[in-house]
Amino acid sequence: MNAPESRPPFPPFTRETAMQKVRKAEDAWNTRDPVAVSLAYTPDTTWRNRAEFLSGRADVVAFLTRKWVKELDYRLIKELWAFDGARIAVRFAYEWRDDAGQWYRAYGNENWEFAANGLMHQRHASINDLPIKAGERKYFWPQGRRPDDHPGLSDLGL
Repeated sequence: MNAPESRPPFPPFTRETAMQKVRKAEDAWNTRDPVAVSLAYTPDTTWRNRAEFLSGRADVVAFLTRKWVKELDYRLIKELWAFDGARIAVRFAYEWRDDAGQWYRAYGNENWEFAANGLMHQRHASINDLPIKAGERKYFWPQGRRPDDHPGLSDLGL
């Protein structure tokens, strides 16, 4: 995996650059490309995702590969919650279905810490899955990047 040595914007973050970082992360995750997503993290990144602990990009790629095999029709929206220096806190919700057709909306919070080069060094995520009916879905854009005119979490009442 060849990774960029840096990924702007860089800390310390302003409100504007923190919001850019959040949208770039959302866009990357909506590609569902584990290798591409992993390149936004330092080679020695550490994660806590629910009850799973990861260390390094190879763990991230393996985790995301497993995730997106299970979580079909995945669509994610992230929203800036707070920022300070090299840290950003986000809230997010994503919708997905399992192979039996049951839909879920996962709600969560993430705390991020960035290295000076703009790569994420630490990610701590707490996530809860809520089964929903297909008629309760709110994310209908084509697979990939959320359109700029699609409502965000607050606009959707999430």
